[in-house]
Amino acid sequence: MRFLSLFTLSTVAAGLLVLVPGSAALAAPLPTGARSLESVNYPGRYLRHQDQLGRLDPVAAGSTSQTMRDATFTIVNGLASPTCYSLQTKDGRFLRHRDWRLRVDTNTGDPTFRADATFCAVDGSVAGAISLVSYNYPERRIRHRDFTLWLDAYEETATFRADSSFRLAAPWAPKTTRGPVIPGLFADPHITTFNGRYYLYPTTDGYASWSGSYYKAFSSTDLVTWTDHGVVLDHGPDVSWADNSAWAPAVASRNGRYYLYFSGGAASGDTGKQLGVAVADSPTGPFRDALGRPLIRAGQFPGGQAIDPMVFTDDDGRSYLYWGQGVARVVPLNADMVSFDPAQVRTVTPAGYNEAPFVLRRDDRYYFMWSENDTRSEDYRVAYAIGSSPLGPWTRRGVVLQKRLDAGIRGTGHHSVVRAPGTDTWYVAYHRFAVPAGNGTNRETTIDRMEFDADGSIRPIVPTL
Repeated sequence: MRFLSLFTLSTVAAGLLVLVPGSAALAAPLPTGARSLESVNYPGRYLRHQDQLGRLDPVAAGSTSQTMRDATFTIVNGLASPTCYSLQTKDGRFLRHRDWRLRVDTNTGDPTFRADATFCAVDGSVAGAISLVSYNYPERRIRHRDFTLWLDAYEETATFRADSSFRLAAPWAPKTTRGPVIPGLFADPHITTFNGRYYLYPTTDGYASWSGSYYKAFSSTDLVTWTDHGVVLDHGPDVSWADNSAWAPAVASRNGRYYLYFSGGAASGDTGKQLGVAVADSPTGPFRDALGRPLIRAGQFPGGQAIDPMVFTDDDGRSYLYWGQGVARVVPLNADMVSFDPAQVRTVTPAGYNEAPFVLRRDDRYYFMWSENDTRSEDYRVAYAIGSSPLGPWTRRGVVLQKRLDAGIRGTGHHSVVRAPGTDTWYVAYHRFAVPAGNGTNRETTIDRMEFDADGSIRPIVPTL
């Protein structure tokens, strides 16, 4: 394409980057997943890291396995903006700039790191190539100088354009595991089906203090290949009473409309977390705040924290809202799906409960599931009980999903369950510490089978890579 002499980006109120007049064009959306990046003007040399520093080095079929790993990055959702990208290494670190030098570091989740590790793609110097523009310094691009990688101010020269252009290539290091199901850092997944298609709504992760502000939606026909539908609700422009702590969404449908239940907090004058509900005409949004105020206010029901909403709809069409950290509560929803009778709220906290309630029905049994321990702990896990109605009473059956240290899997929890349409085949979506270097704020989403014994008990779920 033709490059213009002036290249700038601007930050809009929602925190997303957009091009302004006189700028180069944004490239077509990049494919997420594992890729290697080959230099345009030095074919055979690839972007890689060595001793934490970014370089441009030769990589070939005879290269060592470590060299191939170091030249393989996973393109993921931008840590600072969903319209841009971050590059994650095979060992879980992120490419970022520091003092204009490119290096790889562990995500700390603070705003500076997230911005330093986010890049927006524009068209490169030749057809099919891309250049990577800094999110927080939009006049600078990744380029190589003497085969080292720097973040340099853009120059309208053929040399600079070539030095800052890369072709996406097949990854040198082959994929060795099947997870996570969506590349990048996502947690608290809610999985469901609408019209025979699977939909996944996670928390956007990788933020210190879990301070993310938006939700994305993904869909699939086979639970393997997922389509990213982008941001469906953003607390910044879309919710007047919350601007952070966009946690644990859950989506339900009724009469052709879709309702997204979510947690939210406010950065100024924080009164605690509150629950909201948004509505859309499509499962992929856009959703709008249905009430213009919280559905459940902080402290409205004393004890516990108002987070982690979940809606279960029984066979008779009645829907129930569950929520709570520390204390589990349930209330029947009115037919409008956005109101309820506060007098009908019941406390149903089982032994060991911490958060993330989830309810399903199979035959005549109701299953109440939840997460135990703290999400920052590698011992975060899922337990369940069985009852005879959506309101219980519940009989605890024990833990069904927990860490698997022999496979490097830790912190397995905050799950949801879906049945394959028209079958008795069930799947559980949950998050874990990102493998291999994750923690309680760097988590990833995965899916495994969930099976039942003849007596209706849930068999222990073996987490897989």
